[in-house]
Amino acid sequence: MRYTPTLRLSNRLVAFVTIIVVSAMFILFVGGALSFKRLGQEYLDHSLKGIVDVLDKEMEDPDAAYSLQRWIPKMLQASNIVEMELLSVYGVIYRFKDTSSRVEPSLLYNAEYTLERNDGYRIRFKAVPPYIGYGYSIQALWSITFAVGLIVFCLVKGLNWLREQLYGSELLEERGRMILAGRVEEYSIGNEVEWPYTASLALDRLIEELQDARQERSRFDTFIRTQTFLDQLTGAANRVLFDSKLEAALSEFSSYGGVVILRVDDWEQIEEDNSKQIANDLIIEVGERLSNVIQRYPDVILSRYYVSDFAILAPNLSSKEVANMASHCLKQFEKYVPPSPLKKDNWLHIGLSMYREGEKQSRIIDEAETALKSAQLQQINTWCRFHKHVNQDEERGSVRWRTLFDLSLRAEKLHVFSQSCFLLDINRELHEDHCELLVRLNDPQTGLVETSRFNAAIVAVGYEKVLNKAVLQTLITHLKRSQHTGKFSVNLQVVPFAERSFFKWFRDELLQLTSLERSRIMFEFSEARTVKHLDYMRPIINMIAGLGCKVSISQAGKSIVSTHYIKELPIHYLKLHRSLVKRVDQRHENQLFIRSLLGACEGNKSVKVVAVGIESPTELQCVLDLGVDGIQGREVASEIQIWPPNETGVLKSSVSKVQIGRRNRWRKASHR
Repeated sequence: MRYTPTLRLSNRLVAFVTIIVVSAMFILFVGGALSFKRLGQEYLDHSLKGIVDVLDKEMEDPDAAYSLQRWIPKMLQASNIVEMELLSVYGVIYRFKDTSSRVEPSLLYNAEYTLERNDGYRIRFKAVPPYIGYGYSIQALWSITFAVGLIVFCLVKGLNWLREQLYGSELLEERGRMILAGRVEEYSIGNEVEWPYTASLALDRLIEELQDARQERSRFDTFIRTQTFLDQLTGAANRVLFDSKLEAALSEFSSYGGVVILRVDDWEQIEEDNSKQIANDLIIEVGERLSNVIQRYPDVILSRYYVSDFAILAPNLSSKEVANMASHCLKQFEKYVPPSPLKKDNWLHIGLSMYREGEKQSRIIDEAETALKSAQLQQINTWCRFHKHVNQDEERGSVRWRTLFDLSLRAEKLHVFSQSCFLLDINRELHEDHCELLVRLNDPQTGLVETSRFNAAIVAVGYEKVLNKAVLQTLITHLKRSQHTGKFSVNLQVVPFAERSFFKWFRDELLQLTSLERSRIMFEFSEARTVKHLDYMRPIINMIAGLGCKVSISQAGKSIVSTHYIKELPIHYLKLHRSLVKRVDQRHENQLFIRSLLGACEGNKSVKVVAVGIESPTELQCVLDLGVDGIQGREVASEIQIWPPNETGVLKSSVSKVQIGRRNRWRKASHR
C-alpha cells in the first residue's frame, strides 16, 4: 500500500515558501554584516596608514621628532587609538596609551607597520574597531527596516493567499483520508469548494456507482439465497433448507427436538373450485399464522414443505413444548373460515414426531407423516404424535431449567472448553489465530450440558443477561490466569445489550483491562439476532472495536438475512453455521450459499470467512476449494477442557502449521 503523507499540502507549500524567503533574508543579512565589517576594517587600515605616513615624514626631520609628544596624542585620541608604540632595533622609542578607554583589550584591533623612509623603525597600534558600541538606529537604517517589514508583510499576505487557494485541495485530501479509513457513507458527496473540481466530481460519481453496486450485489446475493432456500409465496424456508437444517440437527451431539407437519386437505379441489389467487391467499394466511406461533420459540424453523404442507423444526424443545406448539397452531385457526369446499372443523391436521441424535432424517419425516395420517382419520382439526420411546429424564421444563441455571450459571461453576480456530496465510498454511471458549453447564444428574441444548431455554426463561455476565467474568479470569498469549473468543447474547445498565457494566469491565488484554479478546454475536437488533447493536459493536477488541458474527447462514451489515459494521470474522458445512461436498445448494457469503465479503478485506464444524476430510477439502479464509472443527482441532482442569491438566492444541495440498497430506491434530 502506498504511503499517505500526514502533512497537508498547504502546510508543505507554506513551509517551503517560508524557508526559502527566510533563508534569502538570512543570507542577505549575513552578507551585509560581513560587508560592513570589511568596510570598517578597510577604513581603519586607511586611517592608520595615514598616521604612519605622517610619522614617517616627521621622523626625517630631527627637530620635528622632539615635538611628537605635543601633537601626536591629540591625533591618536581623535583616531580612537588606545595604544601606540614606536620601536626600533634598540627598543621602544615612544609609547602612547589612552587610560580613559573602557574597551576590552581582547576586542581591540591590532596592527603593525614598518616605516618606509626610516629603516629599522616600526609602529604598533591598538585601535578601537569600527562600529563597536553603536546601537541600532532607525534613522540610519530606515531603508533596511522598511525593506524587512515589506518582505514580512508580503510573505504573510502571500501565505494566506496560498492557503485560500489550496483550501479546496485540502478538503479533497481530507475526504480521501476518510474514505481510506472506511467512512465512505459519510463522505460520499464532496464540498462545493473542493479542488480540482473534476477530481471531486469524478470521486462523487464513482462513490455513487460503488454504493449502487454494493446494494445491487447485496440484493443479488440475497436473491440467490432466497431463490435457493426460501419459498417465493410465503417467504418461509423451502424443503431444501428444512432438510438441511434437520440433518444438521440430527448430527449434533446430544441433540433432540421435534418435527411438526401441518397439512391443508383437498388442495387440488380448492384450486378447481376457486381461483388460483384464493388458493394462494389461503397458503399465505396459514404461513402468517404459523409464523406468529413460532415467534415465541427461539431457533424454530418454519418451512413450506410441499404445496399444501408446512413443516416446523423445533430443536432443543421437549415433547411437551412441541405438543403445546401444535395446540397453539390449531387455536390460531379456530375462528378462521376456510374457502369452499373445505369444512371449518375438518380441513387442517397436524402430525409431530420427536427426534434424537443419530436418527435418520427420512425416518423422522415418515414418522411425522404417519402421525399426520392418524390425525386425518379422526375427521376433525386436531394433531397427533407418533408414539415412540422418549426419555423423560432428559427432557426439561422451564422450572427444571431455571433451577439448573440458578445453581450452575455462575462464573466459578462454569465448565469451559477451548477449540482452536485456524486461518490460512499466503502460503496456504494453517496458523492458529484464536481459541473459541465454549461454555458447558454441569448437571448433577446428567453431567455436562452443551450450549446448543440450553441456549433455547436461556432465551425462554430470560437468563441471557446472567449468562453474558458469567461468560465475560470467566473470560477475564481465564485471560489473567492463563499463560497462553493467544487470543480468545466468547459467544454473547444480543438481547441484554438493549438495557442501558448492562451496556454500562459491560463497558466498565472492558475499560478495567489493559489495551494488551483487550486486544486478545473477541466477542461473537449470532447473525440473525444482530441483524434483527441492528439499531442498538451498531453503536455497541463500534464501541467494542474502538476499545481494541475484535468482533465476530457467528451462525452466518442459519437464517436468510441481508448481508449489507458486513459493510456497515467493523467485524473481523464471519463464522458459517454448522448446517452449511455439514456434508457440504454433497450439497450443491450449500456450496452456492457459501459462495454467496464469500462474494458479499469480497469488498471488505478485513472480514475473514471461517467454516465452523469441520468433521471430515471431504468437508475440509470442499470448503478450502470454495475459498474460505479459516477453518474450525474437530477435523483439525478437537475441544479441550481448560476449566476446571481435567486429570491430565490443561491441554493445548499442538496443531500450529498445516500445509494445504493434496487430501492425503492432511493429518489430524495430535494433543499432548
